[in-house]
Amino acid sequence: MSTAVPTLRQDAQVIGLVGVAHGVSHFFHLILAPLFPWLKEAFGLSYAELGLLMTAFFVVSGIGQALAGFVVDRVGARAVLFSGIGFLGLSALVLSQANSYSMLLAGSMLAGVGNSVFHPADFTLLNKRVSTPRLGHAFSVHGISGNLGWAAAPVFLTLMAGLFGWRSALLAAALIPFAVLALLFVYRDLLRTDEVSAAVAASKKGDAGEGHILGFMRLPAVWMCFAFFFITAMALGGIQSFSSQSLRELYGMSLASATAGYTAYMLASAAGMVWGGFLASKTSRHDRTIAFAFTAAGVFALVVATGVVPPLVAVALMGAIGFGAGVAGPSRDLLIRAAAPKNATGRVYGVVYSGLDIGLASGPALFGALMDAGHPSWVFVGIGIFQCLAILTAISVGSNTARNASAAQAA
Repeated sequence: MSTAVPTLRQDAQVIGLVGVAHGVSHFFHLILAPLFPWLKEAFGLSYAELGLLMTAFFVVSGIGQALAGFVVDRVGARAVLFSGIGFLGLSALVLSQANSYSMLLAGSMLAGVGNSVFHPADFTLLNKRVSTPRLGHAFSVHGISGNLGWAAAPVFLTLMAGLFGWRSALLAAALIPFAVLALLFVYRDLLRTDEVSAAVAASKKGDAGEGHILGFMRLPAVWMCFAFFFITAMALGGIQSFSSQSLRELYGMSLASATAGYTAYMLASAAGMVWGGFLASKTSRHDRTIAFAFTAAGVFALVVATGVVPPLVAVALMGAIGFGAGVAGPSRDLLIRAAAPKNATGRVYGVVYSGLDIGLASGPALFGALMDAGHPSWVFVGIGIFQCLAILTAISVGSNTARNASAAQAA
């Protein structure tokens, strides 16, 4: 097999294929939420029961993500990615035929299983198949594709449900992962995992830096990365769940204006990821980029929390918060790459990204309690605090990685 450096075309194809797959996974984050009005009426469910469907998804995904990393390192990322996409399609089929709450719960858990594979599989593929100078852009596209999946799901599902009913909407949604799976199979050679298999073979012989399949879990940097994802996901959970309602109560906005604030966050976040990809490609101290971006985002969130700026400015600040979070995205993923031991990429990304699912499962409960207590401003205070706390974990990881690199060079 040729060991030539990947061409720009090959890099772009790999990035595009992995990005499309990641977009599907984020689409399925919201496979049920947009259909809640229909499901509530069809099954006579309470809001708590509806919320439990989302909690089940993220709990299963979080546990599965930590385990999926080990499978990726054992059998290769391509096979694991294909299986995850298949599970997503199967979950939508099960949900479309649900005749009880237990079937809805089972379908949601199946979707969680499918979602669990994407981060360890995606990032292993990008790290193994994309040339190093283009990794910053690869992680940028990966993040943007996820945001596009989030944006597409509510539009697609509500439109289809309004026209044809919620069951037909889920059947149509099932076609998406199966179509993407067919596309990835056609281009499977671009996602070959020969390099991953070689890394597994090497790890079986023993790696001095790792020592054991669970050796990476003794590294403080891994758990600081986990904490980083958990903290940032808590902030994201608050933004996704209650930023619009908080804006309405703080500023007396209309629903349309408050929704525009969340839309500004998402669009600016995507734009920030593009710029963040260029920044990440020009520096090795990714913790500094993250610190700058989240400092700005945290300050803007605290300004929104005061409720003293004009409503239009609050909407603009939502965009600024999103831009800061987006800029940090590619640097965040490269920071984890630098902290991961050799031959443990899948395991590290699996464990670290499970913090994302745990945070997304926990954040809405915390911020919902703040809203129930009549403190809408505390939603943005909490978002700002979590973003500032993320800076401490990023700096800790970056400093630790830099020290290890210096020690290795000295040795």
